[in-house]
Amino acid sequence: MNTWVKVARFNLVRPANYLVLPWILPFSFAVGAVTAGRGHDAAGYLLSFFIYFAVQGMQTIGRSLPFGLTLGASRRSFYSGTALLGMALALVSGLVLTALQAIERATGGWGLSMHFFRVPYLLNGPWYATWLTSAVGLSALFVYGMWYGIVYLRWGMPGTLAFIAVQVVIVVTFELGHVWSSAGGSFAGLTALGLIAVIAALTAVLLAGGHATIRRATV
Repeated sequence: MNTWVKVARFNLVRPANYLVLPWILPFSFAVGAVTAGRGHDAAGYLLSFFIYFAVQGMQTIGRSLPFGLTLGASRRSFYSGTALLGMALALVSGLVLTALQAIERATGGWGLSMHFFRVPYLLNGPWYATWLTSAVGLSALFVYGMWYGIVYLRWGMPGTLAFIAVQVVIVVTFELGHVWSSAGGSFAGLTALGLIAVIAALTAVLLAGGHATIRRATV
């Protein structure tokens, strides 16, 4: 565990990459939403913040793993420490999103009836639901991005394209087999907190996949 913490701190040598850059896009979009007029629903712009977490996970592996190994960290320790960093960032970012959502509610949508931090169904409930949903979702995306970074280090662009192709085939196969329709019926009654449990289970699968892949990743 001590090694994991050291890896997490090592990755924070450029704190702006994790603490500042993720917020630039959504707030830039927010400015655009304000200029668009009163009552604008800008919640969709928040998607850029979540997507950036996946990009962060991918970039952290590609940028830091080679140097991390030269410092004596094992591949598994580096992976676990980086995942720990991603989850810590997700928890903190979830709290920030929750606080901003509370301010948005209290000010009547920033005085403009604007919805930016309130996303229907996902981020529109009690504060603890917003925090958990955003934190778990951000963690899943960070880990997913990490797996992409590992695949690229191990197999290069051909392997990454193959990795994407496998996922596309799985999605298409499920669609042709009407698996999504059946699953949609099962998930239709899920609350946001119920969805959190599903995403948390998916995160565990992503963690296991990345952990298995990094063992032979080249640097």
